[in-house]
Amino acid sequence: MSEPIALSVLDLATVADGTTEAEAVNQAVALAQRAEDFGYKRFWTAEHHSMPTIASSAPDLIALRIADTTSHLRVWAGGVMLPNHSALQVAERYLTLEAFHPGRIDLGVGRAPGTDPATSSALRRSDAVSYPDKLAELDAYLNGTAVGPRSRVRAVPRGASRPPLFLLGSSLASARLAAARGDAFAFAGHFSPDLAVPALRTYREHFTAGTLQRPHAILAVAALAAETEEHARWITVATRLAAVHSARGVAGRLPSPESAARHHWTKQDHTIADSITAGHIIGDQGSVHDALRALVEQTGADELMITANVHGHDDHVRSLRLISESMGARSETTASLTPVH
Repeated sequence: MSEPIALSVLDLATVADGTTEAEAVNQAVALAQRAEDFGYKRFWTAEHHSMPTIASSAPDLIALRIADTTSHLRVWAGGVMLPNHSALQVAERYLTLEAFHPGRIDLGVGRAPGTDPATSSALRRSDAVSYPDKLAELDAYLNGTAVGPRSRVRAVPRGASRPPLFLLGSSLASARLAAARGDAFAFAGHFSPDLAVPALRTYREHFTAGTLQRPHAILAVAALAAETEEHARWITVATRLAAVHSARGVAGRLPSPESAARHHWTKQDHTIADSITAGHIIGDQGSVHDALRALVEQTGADELMITANVHGHDDHVRSLRLISESMGARSETTASLTPVH
């Protein structure tokens, strides 16, 4: 039997057709509770803004709710889109979360806006600090070692530990930045599957001890399992239609499989859907297990982070259970990733 691998969940608080945005965030919390039951290691929500299909605009608040209603699951934002915030604000919020739930908070940070240009403009501050410099400023606030013109500024509350920092990315450049800083790295393989192998190889080959003494790589992957491959394909026809709508700039909530099946699918629709979902792993429990195991062997990932946009909450829960059972989810301690003050 293959060695178990750590499994985690990336969730977007998807707003499905027939549900409300409030129901979407509450379903994310319910999903996290079941993920803990199934042995998943961490549950991340992603920061997006002004998007009709995604309700995770305040992932720190979702993380707090999840941490309050679970016992050992690690939670965080996967991630905080750092250009949208001041480094001090991010440090304050997540040190507060760490104070409430010591040793259970992660901090995933990315450079993408997570929204459209108009919303991005509404969110962002006027400073022009580069992403690497802003990361260094965030580190300083988290460590209590701020220097320069803001040397007297301190992020509070401070406790015995600070959240571990994960750099997020979907490119070789992000892999090199994480390696140079000595941070843990989470690669967005769910929308850049072709770069997963070279990105994780680049990260490991260029890693220099920093926050961590050795590299730790998380690979996010879009995967959905059902009792039969036919049912899995039925569930994900909605994902395919949502991909077509997104590519064409059509706003709306995640359609149901029934409405997606009624859609008049053109050849171009199928081409668009195929191109966007080409890296998705979909099937019965055995086929999904084999594909995920092969991905681990190809990339050398230390951890898989499973994500899926699913219309039905029960189908989503069932998929996480089937994947966990087949992969032998290992929820080991992450003390080695948790810096102390």
